[in-house]
Amino acid sequence: MKIVIIGAGQVGGTLAENLVREENEITLIDINNETLLELQDKMDLQVVQGQGSHPDVLIKAGIEDADLVIAVTSDDAINMIACQICYSLFRTSTKIARIRSSKILKYQDQLFQNENIPVDHIIAPEQLVTRDIARLIDYPGALQVLEFAEGKVSLVAVRAYYGGLLVGHALSTIKEHIPNVDTRVAAIYRNGKPIRPLGTTIIEADDEVFFIAASIHIRAVMNELQKLEPAYKRIMIAGGGNIGSGLARILEKNHQVKLIERSPERAEYLASELNDTLVFTGDSSDQELLLEEHIDHFDVFIAVTNDDEANIMSSLLAKRLGVRKAMVLIQREAYVDLLHGSNIDIAISPQHATISALLTHVRRGNIANVYSLRGGSAEAIEIAAQGDEKSSKVVGRTVKTLKLPPGVNIGAIVRGNEVIIAHSKTKILSNDQVIIFLVNKRYISEVEALFQLDALSFY
Repeated sequence: MKIVIIGAGQVGGTLAENLVREENEITLIDINNETLLELQDKMDLQVVQGQGSHPDVLIKAGIEDADLVIAVTSDDAINMIACQICYSLFRTSTKIARIRSSKILKYQDQLFQNENIPVDHIIAPEQLVTRDIARLIDYPGALQVLEFAEGKVSLVAVRAYYGGLLVGHALSTIKEHIPNVDTRVAAIYRNGKPIRPLGTTIIEADDEVFFIAASIHIRAVMNELQKLEPAYKRIMIAGGGNIGSGLARILEKNHQVKLIERSPERAEYLASELNDTLVFTGDSSDQELLLEEHIDHFDVFIAVTNDDEANIMSSLLAKRLGVRKAMVLIQREAYVDLLHGSNIDIAISPQHATISALLTHVRRGNIANVYSLRGGSAEAIEIAAQGDEKSSKVVGRTVKTLKLPPGVNIGAIVRGNEVIIAHSKTKILSNDQVIIFLVNKRYISEVEALFQLDALSFY
């Protein structure tokens, strides 16, 4: 596939790296030549310096025969104009734009149509991050919560703790502990490295366990791996930007929420917009302020300002002063790695959420969802099985007969409204939605090929 990416920042650069690995023809446009040359030294791609919304620059990048354009600069206007030009002048078939402004997204249904602004898919990082944090609040103790098949199935990452009912036991005993719940462990990471989950595998304390189950059974399975934590009730949010305000709006319905905002004007605006959130002006890394607000009585402290260092410092301080859980938004990938083993419970990367959403629209075949995991090394996907036993390599076949690459597990199948946890004898039928976990995402092309229809069968 020939793809033009506009914007070589963290999102554009990471996306290019993902797509180059999958043997796509990538051209990257940016105004910063130094950044482009650095990326070109690391990857097999073409680069063009210039403004991505200028027709001459787009022509130089090969837009005239490109299959897809992805505009992910930090400027919403440039992203929208670039998509408009690609449609009006070059009839580019698929156009994706990153849009961050909530004031634009408010009117997205009216705006983003071919007769107005021709954007086929909108990626809104702030909305994605807000959704991800809200899921973590819903499932206390989870490290990640990923939904598939319109929420029918969830893939959840938890850390196994001493005292957990399954710690020290083999995976094969799960059914004995929760006989009325069907689940499957898709992957286990021990000391940061993946191990293959077999029936004889013993779960150890501190293992990071990815399991899949019908969403209604998630809490029951979590309770087997760790002491089920009480529901979060009191939440403090640091940062009143799009993420902080959006999160407060969602959580205030069922939680006691306080929001700290540094800007007095922004704090005053949020106080008038939010119904049941207590908003006050201040510095979230001010120890006296946190003590005055009784941070030790709160269940969760969520730092979502646009300053990584401020988020980290305020979260570490909140933990030291007694908050139960600390979640921190981190833009820089290097900082996410540094926080492993720290006192901060969960680091949230908007880049990972954005890349996952972008890959969902870029991948070949009938892929409905893509989630990038473990710093981008692993992946979970939802893909449709189509065709019949003659045209498909998977339809009519059992899981154990499929030629799956190493480290690739089929976790669940959704058939209509029925959730089927996959086992070796489970047969895949046409129109099944199949949820797959890949320990190593470099095998994604093989998985896509497995689910593609055999063209020869039509002749």
